[in-house]
Amino acid sequence: QVQLVESGGGLVQAGGSLRLSCAASGSPFINYAMGWFRQAPGKEREFVAAINRSGTDTDYADSVKGRFTISRDNAKNTAHLQMNNLKPEDAGVYYCAAARTFFSARTYATASTYNNWGQGTQVTVSS
Repeated sequence: QVQLVESGGGLVQAGGSLRLSCAASGSPFINYAMGWFRQAPGKEREFVAAINRSGTDTDYADSVKGRFTISRDNAKNTAHLQMNNLKPEDAGVYYCAAARTFFSARTYATASTYNNWGQGTQVTVSS
């Protein structure tokens, strides 16, 4: 199992930027596709972005396309989510997730595919 720790959340004004990080440990990071999900109060957890094992392919929710960028550094066992032009509706707890997979080219947008989750980091966007 891989352990995940998120960081980088905080309070930002609408239009601002944040960069979330996810540090992985305990298992070879290269074996895992990574994803970011978020959950706002009273809402279900939703997919934000995903990246395959090698970092060559990404996928985004329509609501964040063109504003968010997911990346990973396999040498440093970290994944990142760069969030630009933040909107109040982007607020919530952001979770990093890892899915062990043999398919190096695959990305995964379904939460149930992931069996390793971080504790979450809060993102608040003021209008």
